[in-house]
Amino acid sequence: MNPIKVLLVIEVQLIGNIFASVLEDEADFEVAGCVPTLRQALEFIQTQPVAIVLVSAGLPGNDALDLTRSITECAPSARIVILGLSETHQGDTLRYIEAGAAGYILKDSSLHDFLEILRLASKGEARVSPRMAGAMMERLSSLARMFSRFENKVSGDVRLTSRELEVLQFIGQGLTNQEIASRLVVEVGTVKNHVHRILEKLNVSSRDEAASYLAFIRK
Repeated sequence: MNPIKVLLVIEVQLIGNIFASVLEDEADFEVAGCVPTLRQALEFIQTQPVAIVLVSAGLPGNDALDLTRSITECAPSARIVILGLSETHQGDTLRYIEAGAAGYILKDSSLHDFLEILRLASKGEARVSPRMAGAMMERLSSLARMFSRFENKVSGDVRLTSRELEVLQFIGQGLTNQEIASRLVVEVGTVKNHVHRILEKLNVSSRDEAASYLAFIRK
């Protein structure tokens, strides 16, 4: 049987080396590489296929979330596992799952848990606690209701400008107005105006509802 190729994306080299050493001691794993940044991870994936990408939640800024989204798009066959999450912050975990993560490893996980979760991920399976399963079910139910309400609201007459669509894409990625302003190199007030017009045109009251419109654009 071919070993499971794993790419480690961990910002601290020493910690990355420790995890790599653990995996190298397992006959069914092969460490394909260990890199500390989003850019290096994407460059690696473009040249070498891997089965699992272990991404540290401690990467600077939104890099871990951005990397998860990017890998989901450019290497959909790779399973992404997020390292270092806390179950008390369920919202963070849900954001990674919605971005495409196939599993997660908590800060207090044991070595046995670590290896088991990676093996499950390689088979397209996941281990989820009852607490997180409940949060995921609640989120799915909420999204289903949101889509149902939104589909009834959106009319064929809705027209967003190219800049409004760009802002909406950033909203869908979970970026704040300040982060969107930085990406677009504009004032925060300008972004607020765009967001206000988007909500008004789509006849919705929240950013989450507005982001749901992206699903209709992609149909």
